[in-house]
Formats: sequence, C-alpha cells, structure tokens
Amino acid sequence: MNREAIATGNTVEEAREKACEMLGVETYDDNVDFEIIEMQQKKILGLFGGHPAKVRVFIKTTPAQAAADYLQAIIKAMGLNDIEMNVEEKEKNIINIDITGEDVGSVIGRRGETLDALQYLTCLVANHVDNSYCRVTINTGDYREKREKTLEILGRKLAIKAAKTGRKSSLEPMNPYERRIIHTAVQKINGAISWSEGENINRHVVIGPDPKSKGNYKGRSGGNRRPYRGGKSSQKPASSPNPDRKPLNEGGEYGLYGRIDK
Repeated sequence: MNREAIATGNTVEEAREKACEMLGVETYDDNVDFEIIEMQQKKILGLFGGHPAKVRVFIKTTPAQAAADYLQAIIKAMGLNDIEMNVEEKEKNIINIDITGEDVGSVIGRRGETLDALQYLTCLVANHVDNSYCRVTINTGDYREKREKTLEILGRKLAIKAAKTGRKSSLEPMNPYERRIIHTAVQKINGAISWSEGENINRHVVIGPDPKSKGNYKGRSGGNRRPYRGGKSSQKPASSPNPDRKPLNEGGEYGLYGRIDK
C-alpha cells in the first residue's frame, strides 16, 4: 500500500521536490523513494519541442501508519472530534495505539465492546499491508488494565464460591482474551475449575467446583453438600472442564480475537 504523487519540473530534482511537497514529506526521508517517468528535454534551437521532467514519488505505508489512518477515519465517521491518538511501535510487529479526549467514552462502548471491535478491524487493516503478522492493541488511558483487574477479581470470587457451595456460575459472553483472564484467575483457586460454553459471540466462561477435589463443600446453611460431579448433572457443559488445572488457550497470545489469518 503506497501513497504517491506525480509532478513535473524544469529538472528532475525540481519535479521531485514538488511531488514531495504534495505528499507533505521531505525529500531526504528514508521512507520516500522516486522514479523518473520522463527526463527533461530542452527545446531545439530554443524554439521547438522539449518538455519538462516528470517524476513519481511514493511512500510505502507501514502497518502502523495504515492502522492509524484507518482508525482516524472511523473515529471521524463516528462524529467524534475531540479525540487524539498516540501510535507507538514497541517492536516490529507490535503496534500500540492510545486514544485520549473528552469523547473517549463513545470509543470504549459498553464493557469495551466498541473498543474491541475497533481493535479487531484495525488489526485486519494493518495485516493487509504486507505479509507479516502484526498485533494491534488499542487502549485509552489504563482502561484495559482496569478491566483486566476487574475480571481477575470476578473470576477469583466466583471460583471461591464454587469451591464452597459446589455450584457453578455462568458469566456473560466475552472475547477470547477476557475469557483467558478468567480461566487464569480460577486456576489459582483450589477446588474450582472453569471451561467455556457457547459458540461465536455467545461463548462464555462457566466456573464450577473441581470434581477431582477431595472433601465436602460447605453450603450456605452450614451443612455438607455433595461436590459437583462433571457429567452427572442434568445440564452437561458443552465443553469439557479443565481437569489438569491449566489456563485454557483462549487466544490470549495473539490479543483479543486470536491470530488473524489472511
């Protein structure tokens, strides 16, 4: 994906400078290259023929630039004017975009759904620039850090409840990244396990007692309650629990929606 401009001038250098000016870049920029379409030719006897030089200047758009341009266009289309972006490339294939401004709440959306959708689409655009895989993270302030902490606390709380009561709890649908946070939090609590049920946008985490855990579970009334035995309940989980007590692979290594294959 390239940005380019074609300009003419009395000399090749003059045409090149004009084309760079049209693109808003400097001629000495490392990302700027050019090709001579036509060399200048002087008039014969100063009267006949001749033509100016014609040069094409082009800039190869990087995945980070493509991501920023696309996100900026989407935000503008949403009618949000008071939004600023800071794009940072930590590594070759890792792009972080931080959004700030008074209208940032509209970008986040309900439980971060809008922010997640923007991140997914922006990642698709960045990965179409070349053949390498890029991971794009869009954040606003420390929203994602706060969200992660909230999910960790929720997973731990429900895991403790499952271990004590022998009952399972179903959470709201989440993306793979957030489900993995829950699984990891539950994995740290003895007597509880977690697994995922549902398909596509309805996929969610279920937290229940660990059938391998020894001993009885204490119910609300203070008496003993038989532990939950996976498979003997009238409502069987759609997916198998995690008996090895290892964090389930919910695509956390590749961000919110997993690796994006072209």
